[in-house]
Amino acid sequence: MTGSAAHTDTPFGPVTPQTMREVLGQFASGVVVITAIGPEGPVGFTCQSFSSLSLDPPLVSFSPSRTSSTWPRIREIGSFCVNVLAEDHEHHSNGFARSGVDKFAGVDWTPSRSGAPVLPGVSAWIDCVLWAEYDGGDHTIVAARVHDLGADSERLPLLFHRGRYGRTSPPPA
Repeated sequence: MTGSAAHTDTPFGPVTPQTMREVLGQFASGVVVITAIGPEGPVGFTCQSFSSLSLDPPLVSFSPSRTSSTWPRIREIGSFCVNVLAEDHEHHSNGFARSGVDKFAGVDWTPSRSGAPVLPGVSAWIDCVLWAEYDGGDHTIVAARVHDLGADSERLPLLFHRGRYGRTSPPPA
C-alpha cells in the first residue's frame, strides 16, 4: 500500500508529488482537449483534470497547469470547446500535449457554435465561455459556463489510469 507518514504543511507530515501521483493515479479519468479559435488560428491543449461542476447554471471545470503556454491564449479568447476524447484518440491526447509545434497540423475539425474547433469522432463536446478562475496551487482551476454541447453515445471515452491510457468495455447488448 502506498502512503505517507509525514506532511510538512499539516500535522500529518509531507505529501510528495510522487506519492500524490501514485495514489491519485488509482482514479481513472477521461482525457479532454480544450480548443479555441484565435486571431492566428486554432489553439488547443490536452487536459486530464475535467469534470461537471453545476447543472444550474450549467458549468464545467478543468485545471490547466500554471506552466501552460496555451491556456493564457485561450483565456484571452474567452470562449472554447472541451473535446472529450474517444478511445481511439491517443494520438490527439499526445499531439495536443506537446509544446512548440502546430498542434492542428493534419487535424481536421469543425467549428462549434462559438467557432471553437470540435475534433472529429469525439465522445462529447462542450462549447463554453470562461466563468471564473481560482488558485489551484501549480494549476489554475477554471470554471466555464456551458452554452452548447453534444455527444455520440456510440463512442467510448479514452481513459487515463495509473500513468497510462485505458479503455472501457462496451456495455452488454
